[in-house]
Amino acid sequence: MAEANWYVVHTYSGYENKVKVDIEKTIENRNLQDQILEVSVPMQEVIEVKNGANKQVAKKMFPGYVLINMVMNDDTWYVVRNTRGVTGFVGPGSKPVPLTEEEMAGLGFKETGVVVDFEVGDTVVVTTGAWKDTVGVIESINEERQTLTIRVELFGRETPVELNFTEIKKMM
Repeated sequence: MAEANWYVVHTYSGYENKVKVDIEKTIENRNLQDQILEVSVPMQEVIEVKNGANKQVAKKMFPGYVLINMVMNDDTWYVVRNTRGVTGFVGPGSKPVPLTEEEMAGLGFKETGVVVDFEVGDTVVVTTGAWKDTVGVIESINEERQTLTIRVELFGRETPVELNFTEIKKMM
């Protein structure tokens, strides 16, 4: 399978979130989760001063653009390009150009890989969130999404719980 890259899609201004939702619906309807991995409208927190009061608001980092992490092929290109509100991919002519690792790092957007030292069957303890201090056994690990599923006992029954890598630690 080809490698997924980040691509920039140009949209009508103000349609970024609508395009994101429409593409995500199409991904689900056409079962393209393994080809279009993530659709993002990068936001940044800024402080606006209105009538002498400071107010923290989220603003789009790139108005008129949406970032998509996808495997480029005819199907995915067609789905994205023919979404209402999309005017095209960023790149020369009709050829989309993926963002480089340096460009993604410069955006502070590329997730850093988490190296894990646990495997299926290990006993772990949850360190944060609603399941804090809960002990469970790892049932499955999804490195791409950086999540794992553990089995915990809840009301006398084994229950699967999905957590991020950063929410657990291995019991010694």
